[in-house]
Amino acid sequence: MGSQIVVIGAGTAGVRLAQQLGGAVTLFGEERHAPYNRVLLAEVLAGRYGPEVVALPSPGRVRHGRVERIDRERRLVHVAGGETVGYDKLVLATGSNPVLPPFRGPLPEGVHAFRTMDDCLALSEAVGKDKGKGKGSRAVVIGGGLLGVSAARALAQRGAQVVLAQQGERLMERQLDATAGDLVRRHLTDLGVEVHTECRVRALTTNEDGTLTGVTLADGYTLDADLVVLACGVRPRTGLAQAAGLDVRRGIVVDDALRTSDPHIHAVGDCAEHDGKVYGLATPAIEQADALAELLRNGDGPGYSGTRALTRLTLNGAGPLDVATFGESDPLPGDDVVRLADATRGTYRQVVVRDDRLVGGVLLGELGTVGALARAWEAEETLPKAPLLHLLTPDGGSR
Repeated sequence: MGSQIVVIGAGTAGVRLAQQLGGAVTLFGEERHAPYNRVLLAEVLAGRYGPEVVALPSPGRVRHGRVERIDRERRLVHVAGGETVGYDKLVLATGSNPVLPPFRGPLPEGVHAFRTMDDCLALSEAVGKDKGKGKGSRAVVIGGGLLGVSAARALAQRGAQVVLAQQGERLMERQLDATAGDLVRRHLTDLGVEVHTECRVRALTTNEDGTLTGVTLADGYTLDADLVVLACGVRPRTGLAQAAGLDVRRGIVVDDALRTSDPHIHAVGDCAEHDGKVYGLATPAIEQADALAELLRNGDGPGYSGTRALTRLTLNGAGPLDVATFGESDPLPGDDVVRLADATRGTYRQVVVRDDRLVGGVLLGELGTVGALARAWEAEETLPKAPLLHLLTPDGGSR
């Protein structure tokens, strides 16, 4: 290898790449904290883990500093404070930024994104202050996707009075169908979370001194709040790439070698767009980092052809709820759908079959079949001629 490799971004993708390549990499991270597993931030907020528990293994040369500009012609990165660092290969692993609602004016104190360790620690401190005063914080979580559900559950476990406001018809609508979304809603309700769906947030309310007092919905109803958590999704962080003149659409466009429109610059993780897809998940970020590490080490390799990602989540609390989703959970006309639901036990399993191939599934509460189902889905093989109900038996239809 023998070339100078600079990686911008110390999240999952950047750290994984640096670990794979060893000492040949200079890794820049903006946050003051050591690199950490962002997937576990909700567990830190819930008080189950300390920040040190979610730290990632050190990849060696981590530099804390913000890269402000890329000079492609001279192959330099300009770091805040005036330092410049040269590169032979540059890797953008800049991740994503939280999507913020279009509120007017600056956000008042008490409004938090939920994307970084600092966000998590600030929320923990705020909840702890109110608890120390003998009351539970009134928290409104805006957004009912995976991040919002995790934040609402964690805050409820910390003793906050939580309201979750979701604009869509159901919770986690990108991953779950209506029945599964209802089960997640029931799980949150059992934890004391008040859930509102199909409601749009219009504005934040404050008193005369600018202190946050609540959230106003589009129908005029106001939710009282001491804290507001913005969990409205994320978008790829592409500012550096755009300013450098790289090809950017939704994300930084890369080919199968994870190479941008500049052959000396690559991109991996949440910021990268491969074959028209921006994943925003940990598994694709790791697979991209591994593929790029092999290419940079050896000068060749199979490259990256995409990820078929399975999402797993455990919602802890009184009666934890395990969730797994993969592929397409919403069937198309003509698809076969196999569904088993047990309202008493709070379990639900559904798979979608198209042209005798498994194309997606949702499982809640009982994940005994998820391994076999995921293998059948990843293989894209024709299913055996057996009643489709066998797909949801403990052996996943392998018998």
